[in-house]
Amino acid sequence: MILNNIHLILEDQVINGSLEIKNGEINSYSDRPTQLSAAIDGQNGWLLPGLIELHTDNLDKFFTPRPNVDWPAHSAMSSHDALMISCGITTVLDAVAVGDVRDGGHRLDNLQKMINAVVDSQRAGLNRAEHRIHLRCELPHQSTLPLFEELMMQPELSLVSLMDHSPGQRQFASRAKYREYYQGKYHLNDQQMAEFEEEQVTLSARWSAPNRTAIAAQCRQLGIPLASHDDATTEHVAESRALGSVIAEFPTTEAAASASHQQGLQVLMGAPNIVRGGSHSGNVAAHQLASLGVLDILSSDYYPASLLDAAFRIAQDASNDFSLPQAVNLVTRNPARALGLEDRGVIAEGKRADLILAREHQGLQAKHIYVQNVWRQGKQVF
Repeated sequence: MILNNIHLILEDQVINGSLEIKNGEINSYSDRPTQLSAAIDGQNGWLLPGLIELHTDNLDKFFTPRPNVDWPAHSAMSSHDALMISCGITTVLDAVAVGDVRDGGHRLDNLQKMINAVVDSQRAGLNRAEHRIHLRCELPHQSTLPLFEELMMQPELSLVSLMDHSPGQRQFASRAKYREYYQGKYHLNDQQMAEFEEEQVTLSARWSAPNRTAIAAQCRQLGIPLASHDDATTEHVAESRALGSVIAEFPTTEAAASASHQQGLQVLMGAPNIVRGGSHSGNVAAHQLASLGVLDILSSDYYPASLLDAAFRIAQDASNDFSLPQAVNLVTRNPARALGLEDRGVIAEGKRADLILAREHQGLQAKHIYVQNVWRQGKQVF
């Protein structure tokens, strides 16, 4: 198959020309259009590698679409997969929470059901995107370590992150922001909120440190990539580095992000943060880190369509030095390398033909980038 008349976004430049796919891989590309009549006319669209998502909570929404509603696993997984591929995401790490019971137990109840759905559908060849597992280990819970140890040998497990969302630290260093977020989310009155808050502080003091140390040691032994989460200080970063983290997810301050980048951790921020212009928790804005040159990876987090949008927004932002290829690397090459996936993430000969054909549309207020077609390993899946 040959794609013709396309702007190819390579690792370090953009060229206009054509690309040939053979046996699921990129066979060759050229800076000239082909004259073969059977070639697919890309009509001057953007051709870029399939997006690689390291941390999405999107799966939860389909398993529990409303409170107290449990959706059938096959249907939930199919709907989630369809949304991810329509957003140009060809490799996705589905984030499954271990030890997090804040949502009335729904995540805990759905834990094995969600993992089984991801694994079974992937092994059966039902998914259009390639799905892997990311275990989000909420540290301040007695159940976290035993659950992790039950799941850590899963072949599809590709990333583990260590997080503590208790009040007064990290993402919620501001207790006022913590109360505002959770009181609104769970509709708690002031007394209920105070009790909830103190319970989380007590759990964190008892379980967070020993769970962090034990899980990190297991990851180092098994060779599972490890990510820190919501580091706020240089001390947090030093601890994460010592534990073997290779990714710094959502650092909450400029100091933590800069320290992570300097110490070799890949700084991952939310694409919704770019699209919205800032953090919903009041923490450091992703575009600030881009302007400082310490942003390495973007994740769609809770909104899959934000990933492609954010990459093009960064490339168009005059406050940073990102070229379009460098911005696209944030959602393709860089996350692939962080996981050691050397077979994808760039347009190059011999790499997997995971590709997106995207277009820009000039709306009434601004340009909009949208996905027209997606191929995974040379097969058109959207």
